[in-house]
Amino acid sequence: MKIDRLLGITIYLLNHDKVSAKTLSYRFEVSLRTIQRDIETLCEAGIPVVSSLGTDGGYEILNGFKMDKQIANNDDYSYLVSALRGLASAYESNKINSTLQKVKAALESNKIDTNIILDFSTLRENKNTNEELKVLETAIAEKIVVRFLYTNADNKTTEKEVEPIAVTYRWYAWYLFAYSLEKDEYRLYKIVRMRNLILTDKKILRVHESASILLKKNDEKDNRKYIDIKLFCKAEVKTKAIEYLNGNIELEYENGDFIMNLHLPENEELWFGTLFSFGKLVKVIKPEALKEKLCAKSREILNLYHDI
Repeated sequence: MKIDRLLGITIYLLNHDKVSAKTLSYRFEVSLRTIQRDIETLCEAGIPVVSSLGTDGGYEILNGFKMDKQIANNDDYSYLVSALRGLASAYESNKINSTLQKVKAALESNKIDTNIILDFSTLRENKNTNEELKVLETAIAEKIVVRFLYTNADNKTTEKEVEPIAVTYRWYAWYLFAYSLEKDEYRLYKIVRMRNLILTDKKILRVHESASILLKKNDEKDNRKYIDIKLFCKAEVKTKAIEYLNGNIELEYENGDFIMNLHLPENEELWFGTLFSFGKLVKVIKPEALKEKLCAKSREILNLYHDI
């Protein structure tokens, strides 16, 4: 419906800086001409949308404009409550709980019934991680440089001094996304590998782009070395292999056995441990280096229990 699209365009412009007509056309799946008519309608309704020409041209809403009327209904708020409850289950924070109470207070009834329940309690790695998340939250909000000892995947520990940008949960762990003063670049640091995290007396003077933009750029320049793996898997491990390894099944035999291909970061331990746990139900076809690594690890374990 047109009214829904007009509301959507208004909210989109409020949440973004200058936006091109092409972007709006793609976002709302209508023609450029329709977008132009919609902008004219919004202006006639008193919403101060201004346009500019040129390569950097587009539409934007004048600073200071606020939508006075409530634009969300109880269904909208139920999704917000579900998301906030999920976040609260992952990270203990008074601010999150306070925000949750404010959103609930905006409902016509403080009672809410939702069929979407997000339980992220497994994200709570340990008590130390939760405390470090609180320190990092303060550092990010107050723009303070932090210092910590960091042990990398090769078990090398060094001191880091960084400008924190955001915390993010990915690859089954919490990470700090920050600007490294030593390396002069943006990097991800696994929080569980940090020790002696402190706030320094240095303020962040550098102006950074938004965290979402910087993270996207960082992901696009992924410098990790990847490895291509081919596995022979028994039928009884199919469900777990698909769930935990997330590979592509190249060939499936009549008895249910199958060939699976994987493309994974070479030095990540999670997939290696998962592969190892499958035991004789999964056999590496290639590469040879992975076969040798699995055999070496197996021999180490056998030697550990040689007296049994």
